Amino acid sequence: MKIKKTYSFAFFSSLYITIFTSVTLISLAYFLFDIIPDFWYILLFLIIVFIFTFIVTQFRIEKFIYQRVKKIYDNVSLLDSADFQKTSITSDIATLSREVEKFAKDKQLQIKNLNKREGYRREFLGNISHELKTPLFTVQGYLLTLSDGAINDAKIRDKYIDRANKGVERLIAIVKDLDMISKLEAADLNINKEPFDIVKLVKGIYDLLEIKAKKRNVTLLLDKHYHYPIMVIGDEERYEQVLTNLIVNSIKYGVIGGTTMVSIESFEKNKMLVKVTDNGEGIKAEDQSRLFERFYRVDRSRSRDQGGSGLGLSIVKHIVEAHGEEIFVKSEHKKGSEFSFTIEKSENF
Repeated sequence: MKIKKTYSFAFFSSLYITIFTSVTLISLAYFLFDIIPDFWYILLFLIIVFIFTFIVTQFRIEKFIYQRVKKIYDNVSLLDSADFQKTSITSDIATLSREVEKFAKDKQLQIKNLNKREGYRREFLGNISHELKTPLFTVQGYLLTLSDGAINDAKIRDKYIDRANKGVERLIAIVKDLDMISKLEAADLNINKEPFDIVKLVKGIYDLLEIKAKKRNVTLLLDKHYHYPIMVIGDEERYEQVLTNLIVNSIKYGVIGGTTMVSIESFEKNKMLVKVTDNGEGIKAEDQSRLFERFYRVDRSRSRDQGGSGLGLSIVKHIVEAHGEEIFVKSEHKKGSEFSFTIEKSENF
């Protein structure tokens, strides 16, 4: 076991002091008083002096170093003195250096994460400003045109009122989605868990999205024929929203003439895994970690042309996690994407 450097320092310091003291006393006794002290008295005296000196030296060194390091921790804003107090006091300089370096790295990492979050916050505010500003200016433009006299032309009036109404509908959709995310984050959204047939739900969503899929010539598929119901537990209305968002994204951002396929398979003992797979453009690796952020868009110009609030995937993630489940994404650029989530299996299944 390696001896602490302070012990080594105290040992040799005590040894030197003991030797100097003993030589001095023996010399004074011999030359001044012509006395030669007894060997055992000298040895006992040396041992006492050595032990006393060692203890005092070691204690003073530790206290000296601790006070100096504590002062550094208190004065340097990068470090936190409270962190230092959580560790055992050591006067070993090498150990202290490692601890200071570790604290510095931890604080630097915290600062880096805070700066990263601040960047995300600014980006989010810019995104939400843009998302709200676009339909607001659109509505304002149409209304100003109508108020300037276009309202007297029945054809223009009807067209502009219809376009203004679409802008208002988009604003309402954004506000509703933001309200839902806020409720999900605050655990304020009522989740009503009941058994339901996930196959029936997927088929119903396919029926609703059939026209949208035909516009882009996208084929909606199930991975196989499901002759029997697959019963799961959750809020059917919320899971309908999850699947609708994922399938709509697959249709909108997939290739024209491509396919969207849903598969349902066992995942764990009491879980099922629902997958939504397409053969579209795919998502670059650097974008995948941010897909579920509010208003984050992989291709901003193309995404906004497709419409939507930009909150779909964020809502999907919050709904799935509100059920205590997980969501996954696998994608390869130019080769397609796969979004999947777990769902609780019904005991009757």
